[in-house]
Amino acid sequence: MIFNSWEFAVLFIVITGIFYSIVPQLRKWLLLAGSIVFIGFNHWGYLALAVSTALLTYGSGIWIDKQNDDKTRQRYFTISLIAHLAILVFFKYFGFLEANMSLFIKTIGGNWNSTITNIFLPLGISFYIFQSISYLIEVYWEEQEAEKNLGDFMLYMLFFMKFLSGPIERPGEFLPQIKEKKVFDYDKVSYGLRLIAIGLFKKLIISNLLATVVNDVFSSVQDYSGAQLCIATLVYPIQLYADFSGYTDIAIGGAAILGYRLSPNFNRPFIAQSITDFWRRWHMSLSFWVKDYIYEPIAFKKRNWGIWGISYALMLTFILLGLWHGDSWNFIIYGAIQGAVIIYEMSRSKWCSKWNKYLSGRWFRTYNIIRTYLIFSASLLFFKIEKFADVVYVYNHIFDGIRATYKEMNLGMRDHNIIVLACAIALMFFYEYADSKWDIWGKLEKKPIALRWSVYYLIIFIIFSCGDFGATDFIYLQF
Repeated sequence: MIFNSWEFAVLFIVITGIFYSIVPQLRKWLLLAGSIVFIGFNHWGYLALAVSTALLTYGSGIWIDKQNDDKTRQRYFTISLIAHLAILVFFKYFGFLEANMSLFIKTIGGNWNSTITNIFLPLGISFYIFQSISYLIEVYWEEQEAEKNLGDFMLYMLFFMKFLSGPIERPGEFLPQIKEKKVFDYDKVSYGLRLIAIGLFKKLIISNLLATVVNDVFSSVQDYSGAQLCIATLVYPIQLYADFSGYTDIAIGGAAILGYRLSPNFNRPFIAQSITDFWRRWHMSLSFWVKDYIYEPIAFKKRNWGIWGISYALMLTFILLGLWHGDSWNFIIYGAIQGAVIIYEMSRSKWCSKWNKYLSGRWFRTYNIIRTYLIFSASLLFFKIEKFADVVYVYNHIFDGIRATYKEMNLGMRDHNIIVLACAIALMFFYEYADSKWDIWGKLEKKPIALRWSVYYLIIFIIFSCGDFGATDFIYLQF
């Protein structure tokens, strides 16, 4: 069950209708029951593992919180952390570790017989394991008291609007909301409905229309010209952004309708002046998670190394961030590229500041935005393409055929779809710019009701008339 499916639409409408019709004391239990249906609908094994992990986290938090001796607390925390990481490694990385171990043993002349050939990847496992780890760390650091109410904790772990792909919620931000009394709030509901509409616009029009051609190109790169490889490389970040930010908009919007606040995950990443700035704006709940729980502890331990300690912490953090995305060397390379570029930017920050004084501020900012986008686009080839050799092929041929015809550069898309895509992408970026400057929804709320609903119906009409309603999964469900 995914957000752009009719099954989810029915489930969400039923839950919302019942939610505001029953007594407040039963509402969190309704959401917990709905979350169980949502997770179990995909596979009973996903539900069993998610519930088991939540119970393990709940018990571990109480276990750690009860200890008064620091060494005992540390030992219990370490055991709990290893247990959670073992779950993640087994389901997500066992095949990768086994394949590389087999290759190594065969290289030195040994023999390796595979023991497990197919381990299913539970949906959402990376996100709820990271959420569990953040909870345990907060309890261990004594910044969060262990939750005693099992029902509240299970809803924190399993809440269906954030279960599949986040945002990764910190316990101090979400657990207090569960204990609040929820009342119908027209402003929150209308805000949530608008966000859902925006998310569907991004997913069904921009992401889905681009998905077919981009997937075709990158699944068989040798069959396409250099110009087509270049176009696909440049538009893939937009497809990925529309897909993931569209998911996030739906998640935040649906939660808002039910009275819950989820953390923002994107802040106009394509206006970033550097890769450093980019990662402050892209997938922010994950970026801040690795910053707080991986980068800063490592940098603190290596503080005696000076600049080398910071560089070491950055590179290790981004390699782990790349590995978080999947069990492939390409993902590790993708993370290493991000870390290397950020280390380079850090080393050249004084030089860049000096040039910024001599060059026109607007032109220099534009150059930085374009440079950042191109670096990110090039690095995403390791994120998108499975085979390392295919990535190298794209790099070697991406500038071939500069004089390509329009028929070649349109990647086989119909003119109608190209026009729709161009308008949709322009509208998406204009909306983000306008809303950051003028709060366009707040201004629209002050307009006559006829004008407001005309805009709402226009958005719905555009989605249904131009959207691709094929049951295409969100890209980040694979992580």
